[in-house]
Amino acid sequence: MALIFIVEDDPSIQEIEKMALKNSNYMVQVFDHASALYKKLGEITPDLILLDIMLPDEDGYTIIRKLRENSKTRRIPVIVITAKTTEMDMVKGLDDGADDYIRKPFSVMELLSRVRALLRRSREELPGQLLVGNIMLDNERHKVISGNQSVDLTLKEYELLRYLMLNEDIVLSREALMHNVWSADFEGESRTVDMHIKTLRQKLGEQGKQIRTVRGVGYVINQSPGDQP
Repeated sequence: MALIFIVEDDPSIQEIEKMALKNSNYMVQVFDHASALYKKLGEITPDLILLDIMLPDEDGYTIIRKLRENSKTRRIPVIVITAKTTEMDMVKGLDDGADDYIRKPFSVMELLSRVRALLRRSREELPGQLLVGNIMLDNERHKVISGNQSVDLTLKEYELLRYLMLNEDIVLSREALMHNVWSADFEGESRTVDMHIKTLRQKLGEQGKQIRTVRGVGYVINQSPGDQP
């Protein structure tokens, strides 16, 4: 039975989330302050965290960054649930390391569907290392080697590269990348994907040319570098 932490300071929303999850046979613990969450994380690791952005003592963006910087908590799936609905708010939360994003107000069915999907994905076993041409991704050490150089990637750049490498030689649409890497759909997704592909290519250096653009479709990674438009 999965353990889910709810981090939310609105009692009514706390109750909705708690009852929905308990009725679906999840174990639940609720926190209304970041400090209480951190204390409990020192004792036990949940299977998933539902996180509000606006909290009394620390905002959700900061919490996400701290979770991802800590080796003990960086792999915990996080769904952000917030009234902040602008594209920039969503991009910020996802880029900081959130796995999914739900807008308030939300339906209980949507909440449970997103929770199930994220738990399912997080339990999928990934190969220890991926190698495509001269790019090596080490899942155990969370490292990327391009040519002979170690590459420092953001969390989303890393996940984007990993998903491309898992699907070597398969052309992936921007929509597929957005759904599988950011676990979200919203206006502006094309710009978000294109921006991350651009910075990923730059950081990979010469090997960045292994990520090819397929006009009108999306992107694909191959063993051999190709010319980019």
